[in-house]
Amino acid sequence: MARLAVLVPGGTGQLGSDLAAGGERSGDEVLVRAASSAELDVTQPGAVIEAVTELTETARADGRFPVVVNAAAYTAVDAAEDNEDRAFAVNADGPRVLAAVCSSRRVPLVHVSTDYVFAGDADTPYEPDAPLAPRSAYGRTKAAGEDAVLGSGARAWIVRTAWVYGATGSNFVKTMARLEREREHLSVVDDQRGSPTWSADLAGGLLELAARIAEGSAPRQRILHCTGGGDTTWYGFARAIFEELGADPDRVRPCTTEEFPRPAPRPAYSVLSDAAWRAAGLTPLRPWREALSAFVAERRDALVVS
Repeated sequence: MARLAVLVPGGTGQLGSDLAAGGERSGDEVLVRAASSAELDVTQPGAVIEAVTELTETARADGRFPVVVNAAAYTAVDAAEDNEDRAFAVNADGPRVLAAVCSSRRVPLVHVSTDYVFAGDADTPYEPDAPLAPRSAYGRTKAAGEDAVLGSGARAWIVRTAWVYGATGSNFVKTMARLEREREHLSVVDDQRGSPTWSADLAGGLLELAARIAEGSAPRQRILHCTGGGDTTWYGFARAIFEELGADPDRVRPCTTEEFPRPAPRPAYSVLSDAAWRAAGLTPLRPWREALSAFVAERRDALVVS
């Protein structure tokens, strides 16, 4: 296996933290520099040039292959409706700057994107080449980021994912665990469908892709999808979380999107096909229910008191 030097903008977020942890678990195989947004503002060309230059020098000195995995993103979906300029700066301008610098330094780039670039009106899993039709400010800015990366001339891959949760930051699993303690019953939408994805599993997939790039066996297809296996609704996901916590899942009741309005429209259907990921010889992520069980078992103490 190739020895990697990986720069992770957005390195202290949910996914970035698990990329750093994945590097630590690899022993000497993967050296990860997980940079916070304060340490590395991807919208600032000077900072990006400095960081990528440091990456290449570190890799050269240590006999490693350099790769950038961009986990930096503005992910406040509802807030983006009123702050689209800020979301665009991070989700579109940032990837444009990263891709330009990576292209000039000949460093491969893996850029993480989202199901929100699609309209969400399909009834079969979205393939990577499906037409983009974002319906929210967040989705528009992420789609613009994809275009910037693919049009940059950089040796780059887009990896779309969805419904991500993990140990760091706020997410659906943590919210459900808190509400389980606070409420006798709660209502959760049952007409939005997607694939829950543990950020630790996603991080493993991204590092596997980075290794394949380093080994010279990178996928020919430049857009890939990587999510937990299978799919469910938010209601089904919430019931599963209650079950894992040892709570009665019947305390969760289904409702419609119309009954739970949000500033930003949510995709009704967010299931992403991983056929291209599998065809590239990359390891598919485990079923979402299995991953959730492992996550709760690992984080139970934190979930029941946080």
